[in-house]
Amino acid sequence: MTHGGSDSGPTLLHDFSTNANPLPVPASLSTALQAADRCRYPDPHYLALREQLGLAHGVPPGRILPASGGAEAIRRLSLAALLQGLREVWVPSPGFGDYAAAAQALGLRVRCYANVTQLLQELGSETMVWICEPCNPTGESLASAQIAAVAARAALTVLDRAYEPLRLAGMAPALPSNCWALHCPNKALGHTGVRAAYLIAPDEGALTQSMRQLAASWVLSAEGQVLLMQLHRPEIQAWLAESRAQLRRWSVQQREMLARLSWQQRESCTPFWLARPAAPLDHEALRAHGIKLRDASSFGLPGWVRVATLPPQSQLALKKVITQ
Repeated sequence: MTHGGSDSGPTLLHDFSTNANPLPVPASLSTALQAADRCRYPDPHYLALREQLGLAHGVPPGRILPASGGAEAIRRLSLAALLQGLREVWVPSPGFGDYAAAAQALGLRVRCYANVTQLLQELGSETMVWICEPCNPTGESLASAQIAAVAARAALTVLDRAYEPLRLAGMAPALPSNCWALHCPNKALGHTGVRAAYLIAPDEGALTQSMRQLAASWVLSAEGQVLLMQLHRPEIQAWLAESRAQLRRWSVQQREMLARLSWQQRESCTPFWLARPAAPLDHEALRAHGIKLRDASSFGLPGWVRVATLPPQSQLALKKVITQ
């Protein structure tokens, strides 16, 4: 799999390839993570965590399913869908590669959709559909009516809401009552190295029971549990709101800089978007300067990159290298 973020080379100085929040995290969050109790197992049922998250989302704790990151949740839910008899999975294209990888590993038929119109024209009833909302790598967002139309047709619809806390424009679409939701807040909280996520099931039926049975023991580490328990604290939510305001300002500056360099840029409601440089980039040369952009070739978009919003000093460093 191809991903943005850290690699085996020297530490990146200006990482435009990751979708993580680049702002300094609150001291209280760092302190809480450092104080995580690593000397004993967490509660294997994560009852306090599930109660807290259930209260935050207004659902019973039995509908909250902790996961050790979004990738683990995707693979476990794909397996549960297979065991429930589903044989076909629809994934967005371009989109996060783990949806297709999880399905292919299980022998499920993978079909790609470029837009909801195409999806609705070809979608069968005994299928699983992944919707990344907002979408990675495009930063596009669907309307509530579009999601509802898909959910009314598919056997299983899952909204991956990893980037919802970093939405910079528009409103979050409504979640249909029969949809699953995947939340991966470690990106928004600036701690991608802490693997933690959770699913919200639409009910406590057979698929939810299967997901519990398929989970590894202690699926979340002590740090992962703490991260999720910090998410809905008022101080953290206030910091996220401040982060979005700052990222809006920086993204405007960054788009203006890239426009002056004649880069083609797509619209986005997130701090990341797809861009096409005026001339091919030398990614190795950029990497030698501690700069990384996400090559979009693996998304089926050769010549394009996904670029994330970074502070002005990083923007200037990028400009300096590509114009020298």
